[in-house]
Amino acid sequence: MNGKDILSWLLALTIVGAILAAAFLTLAVLRPEPETFEFQGTDVTGVTWGRDFHLTGSDGKPYELADFRGKVVALYFGYARCPDVCSLTMATLGEAVRSLGEDGKRVQGVFVTVDPRHDKPKALTQYVRSFHEDFLALYGNKVQTARTAGEFRVEPGEHHSTPVFLIDPSGRLRLVVRPDTGADSIARDIRALLRV
Repeated sequence: MNGKDILSWLLALTIVGAILAAAFLTLAVLRPEPETFEFQGTDVTGVTWGRDFHLTGSDGKPYELADFRGKVVALYFGYARCPDVCSLTMATLGEAVRSLGEDGKRVQGVFVTVDPRHDKPKALTQYVRSFHEDFLALYGNKVQTARTAGEFRVEPGEHHSTPVFLIDPSGRLRLVVRPDTGADSIARDIRALLRV
């Protein structure tokens, strides 16, 4: 190879390098910034709790968190005899899911009773379905209920400070939502989690 051939190769490589650099620069400028989303609920992504539950549904079937993969799970602890907060929270969740339209089919509302002694399966089914036809009620014995409450950092018993836990379609706890949050805010967070 003579000097002229080497110079031609170097010139060709320089031109190709300049074209590639220009293409990458153009793509970097034209590529939109990744979408950032500010959740309404408290983002708890990465916590080491709230990972699973093993309870019985009011339909008599056993359930664990993995059974709802592919859906956002809106999990709430409460009791059916509660005169106000539990019913209001469940009604708000029902409204949020209905406002999602077709996306609402990819959401599972789950009510875990903290009062299994009084909340019997048939009554639980009627209770949760009064808020949304696809909501599911779960219960366990005293030990199972305490274990599940502990896993989600919920004090066992009849309390009114329990948040709504939003779990993404891969089964990770992502958000903790105050029970007095409006349906629009909850729906907005659920819609964002459906895009994860």
